[in-house]
Amino acid sequence: MAFHNQNKGGAFAPRVLFVVLLVVSIVLVTVYSREGEQGPLHIAQNVVSDVIAPLNFLGAGASAGTEGVADAVSDATADESTLSALKESNAELRELVAQAEEYRQEAQRLQGLLDLTDRYAIDGIAARIVGKSSTAWNQTVSIDAGRADGVEAGMTVMGTSGVIGQIASVGEHSSVVRLLTDSQSGAAAMVQSSRAQGIVRGSLEGLLFLENLEEDAQVAVGDVVITSGLGGSYTSGLIIGTVVRVDEGEGGSSATVVVSPNDDPSALEEVVVVRSVGGVEGSDAGEEDAEQ
Repeated sequence: MAFHNQNKGGAFAPRVLFVVLLVVSIVLVTVYSREGEQGPLHIAQNVVSDVIAPLNFLGAGASAGTEGVADAVSDATADESTLSALKESNAELRELVAQAEEYRQEAQRLQGLLDLTDRYAIDGIAARIVGKSSTAWNQTVSIDAGRADGVEAGMTVMGTSGVIGQIASVGEHSSVVRLLTDSQSGAAAMVQSSRAQGIVRGSLEGLLFLENLEEDAQVAVGDVVITSGLGGSYTSGLIIGTVVRVDEGEGGSSATVVVSPNDDPSALEEVVVVRSVGGVEGSDAGEEDAEQ
């Protein structure tokens, strides 16, 4: 009997505690809702928040670190097929970037040829250089345009900045260009400023020499040399290059004049075969090209 009464008392105590806590909670909620921001309950809430905030930050950092480790483990344990696919994708991207750069450079070169044909009002045939001679005594290049494209022997060939040579032989779909720098080449030329006439010849050294000048010809370093058109070997009025050295002759001999070509054939990839020239944009067109 005593045991039964003790058990009832033990079950009653939690109920009383629950009622007390419920009443206290209601009172605190009522007080909290009625007091201002500076009330004791609000101040206590702020203090507790300040204490708990660093603990929340540490928890977040630990969670992020755990995620980073998980990602690293996942990457490290990627199967061979995944790694092979990534390597293949990277290779394809590198190839696309290289192709895009080639297209950009080609467009830039072709724009240079287009500007040249516009400047001189050239009716010409665009062609690619597909072969180059490697001997000093036979300086020629092969192009992918021939008789079927309207190319004929003797036509003038230009790079992006000036004359580089002349068609030496023609096939159905290809041609050989003998460069001005070839020792067998010769082009009737003129000093643009003084109108002095001469012949530009190539050499085994790959230099251009302006020869057969009159004794009183006025030539100076920096003068622009253009084709004169005499003899019909080259179209007239096209820039060849610029005088870079003048060695006065001794004992009445002619001066030695060295001309630097405006275009370096070894660096060219595309050329224009000239059919006809409608005219040059002003008498200073050659000088403008030389300055560029």
